[in-house]
Amino acid sequence: MRPTPLRHPTHTVRQCVVACAWLLAAVLPGLGLGMAHANNESAELEKTAREWLQPALDASLPSDASFPLRTEVVMGELDRRLRLAPCAKVEPHLPPGSRLWGRSRIGLRCVEGARWNVYVPVTVKAFGPAWVIKRPVDAGATLTQDDAELAEVDWAAHPVTVLARADMWIGQQTAFPLTPGQPIRQNMVRPTKAFEAGAQVRVNGNGSGFSISVTGQALSAGLVGQSARIRLPNGKVVSGLVQEDQTVEMAL
Repeated sequence: MRPTPLRHPTHTVRQCVVACAWLLAAVLPGLGLGMAHANNESAELEKTAREWLQPALDASLPSDASFPLRTEVVMGELDRRLRLAPCAKVEPHLPPGSRLWGRSRIGLRCVEGARWNVYVPVTVKAFGPAWVIKRPVDAGATLTQDDAELAEVDWAAHPVTVLARADMWIGQQTAFPLTPGQPIRQNMVRPTKAFEAGAQVRVNGNGSGFSISVTGQALSAGLVGQSARIRLPNGKVVSGLVQEDQTVEMAL
């Protein structure tokens, strides 16, 4: 038998290069069309989310005119690699347990033609006036007007409600040490304790044309501005609003 002649390595490599070039020429146009279609589909879904967002955001903001908020929205993008089945109707929605505040997301689900649900990330900022601590304050201290100043802050950057009115925190005790620059929030303050449980407390009451004043025993600690239960000398238990002067005001 005559031996089979060996092919030169350069000839083999040249054939491979030509074959690969033909393959890429056939496949790449299809891949390009597929990517363009996916990008267009994602862009349409993001547009649907944006159009739904503003009315939903307006409805979710505080309606109190004393807290004017200026919103800024940063929309994210869908994953451009998504391949979704055709859908005749897409419905935007807010996922359960979430709200349009800070970092959130908008759901987009197909309700006609297929079954899929995707999410667009969104960041909502809400700038408005708030009281900001201007000097260090120890834990347990009673806040005064001089401890804070008004400034514009992003309410949505804080998970706990911002106390925008001074009467919400003046006279309250700090729950932990506060540092300059912190907006005053609901979890930072607590009512001042006027008396302990078991203390003898003066109870005042005013009715139609008469008033009473009697001393009773507090059944629980008294916090200013909150209700407390007092046992009177005759054994009757009454409730009233704790005052700053360590008395209890009872409605008659």
